[in-house]
Amino acid sequence: MRLLNSQTFELRSFLPHEIPEYVILSHRWGTEELTYRDVVQNPLSAENSPTRRLRGFPKVDGVCRLASEDGYSWVWIDTCCIDKESSADVDKNINSMWTYYTKSNICYVYMADVADAQSGWSTGFQKSNWFTRCWTLQELVAPVHLEFYAADWSPIGTKLERAMEVAKITSIDDGLLVQNRSIDGYTTAERLSWAAHRQVTQEEDEAYSLLGLFQIHMPMLYGEGRSRAFARLQEAIYLATCDDSIFLFRYNPNSPYGLLLQAPKDSFMVPYIST
Repeated sequence: MRLLNSQTFELRSFLPHEIPEYVILSHRWGTEELTYRDVVQNPLSAENSPTRRLRGFPKVDGVCRLASEDGYSWVWIDTCCIDKESSADVDKNINSMWTYYTKSNICYVYMADVADAQSGWSTGFQKSNWFTRCWTLQELVAPVHLEFYAADWSPIGTKLERAMEVAKITSIDDGLLVQNRSIDGYTTAERLSWAAHRQVTQEEDEAYSLLGLFQIHMPMLYGEGRSRAFARLQEAIYLATCDDSIFLFRYNPNSPYGLLLQAPKDSFMVPYIST
């Protein structure tokens, strides 16, 4: 696991038995994020590093400052801890991401579209695009301790404090959000329905972002297309669970995948809205 030091901005890799306590970031990607290449080519540890002048640096700096204030020396940030140019590194990290979030001491949710605390304690929180992304679904469910922050890094509550509100926004049972129920207690159909109205940038991520919810692993094949990736996901889920609820969906006779869902939005658990 690759982590960033919150004081020195040093990037270091740890073997599984060496991983220290760490915090983790959940966020929506902006137009310019610090990448692994940025941090390796021009390390942030140098105060005059050109990487510090990139638009993505203030977010990384903000996470590290917060981590340091909370007493943590190590942070995991997807944008600069994953080498996106290595398919093997992408594959490994996506298949490990649920574990990363589960084992983190704190997950900081950064809501760039919520200006400040005033907006964060009003409708601005409910309208945040953070709730619309597929990747943030597992990032919401997996951590035990999760804290929300506005764009100016003002705190706007925790998952526990806002569980009822978050449940209403996401249609996820509040019992899961407050850790009163295990995710294993929810059917495949229920879990797929949580992703029904979420969006992705790369179409295959509609499937890949859900691996953690079912504790399954599969290779990332970017370019295979949305339908094929989602079909592979369902096949892996059924082989692991034998849960017949996966077949509770609105059948499309034109589907090339027979008894498989074409997308989470077709789950029987999702309220039908006629168009």
